Amino acid sequence: MQKHIMGWDIGGAHVKAALLNEAGVVLQVIQQPCPLWKGLAYLEHAIQAVLQVLPGACERHAVTMTGELVDCFSDREEGVAAIIHTLQDQLNAATMLIFAGNQGFIKLEAVNQTHYPAIASANWIASAQLTAKLRERALFVDIGSTTTDILLIENHSLQALGDTDYTRLVSGELVYTGIVRTAVMAVAQQAEFKGQNMGLMAEYFATMADVYRITGDLNEAHDQSDTADGAEKTARASARRLSRMTGYDFTESDWPLWQAFALTLKQQQKDKLYQACLRQVQRTASTAGLGFVGAGVGRFLAKEIAGEFGLEYLDFNLLLASSAEVGEIDAADCAPAVAVAYLARDVG
Repeated sequence: MQKHIMGWDIGGAHVKAALLNEAGVVLQVIQQPCPLWKGLAYLEHAIQAVLQVLPGACERHAVTMTGELVDCFSDREEGVAAIIHTLQDQLNAATMLIFAGNQGFIKLEAVNQTHYPAIASANWIASAQLTAKLRERALFVDIGSTTTDILLIENHSLQALGDTDYTRLVSGELVYTGIVRTAVMAVAQQAEFKGQNMGLMAEYFATMADVYRITGDLNEAHDQSDTADGAEKTARASARRLSRMTGYDFTESDWPLWQAFALTLKQQQKDKLYQACLRQVQRTASTAGLGFVGAGVGRFLAKEIAGEFGLEYLDFNLLLASSAEVGEIDAADCAPAVAVAYLARDVG
């Protein structure tokens, strides 16, 4: 059996997996759509789709998750148990390690109900712990399809204020906004359009993926979620969806108008994230030597925000060696899956 390690990040909308070799080189990464809120059959399908691309015969599998939050489960405990049992059925259980945040990895056979709170929504800890091993000071910013994690690292140590979704929302280290699935109405209730500020319709007409298709920031490989109206994912179709937010009908001749509107909405989301980053930066005595480490499919925003702060920006991809064969989805896109695989190398 090859001494490879597979890292898994089981989310509510995607399953992400990363294959690392014994030396910690990232060999391959994959992101598979998985609308887990529709039921566990979608998770089973996503796992099998990953295993068709990445070899299942690994020395060990390391698992983290956030998918226990989805509303097909009555509570987090039920979600953690269901996800673990599904993975147990699909993978070689004898080689599975479950990441329990600051408690570290727990062998599958030793996991019990008392561990569930630490296992739930701990994927951000894995990413930040790996970053802290490799960087003395950093503001780790992972902007994903749905959420953003902003975490301060000092003296090679994660300085998190919160340890649950609730406390992290309070501390501002978890910001519930992302660049694909987030509804536009959750980002902007007012915006400048046709030269004047106006209210927008609070309807699920468009998502931030529509905004970033028009601005040209969204990588097609990251664009894995359904559109609000179920129609195509072209820039023109996105403009039509955004137009419904304004009550002003879309026409092709007004294309520059919709480009400007998309840039306005992008700026609103970036402003929100800038303020969230500022809140964490202000906890430091000095920004000397502090740089951003950016991860997630929306890290282009982290890079832009770092520039506005006048701070260094480092892509998560540059923390680890990666094979040239990794593909369109890379290590930074799936940082928690990469991180649990890397950290699991040290488990005896």
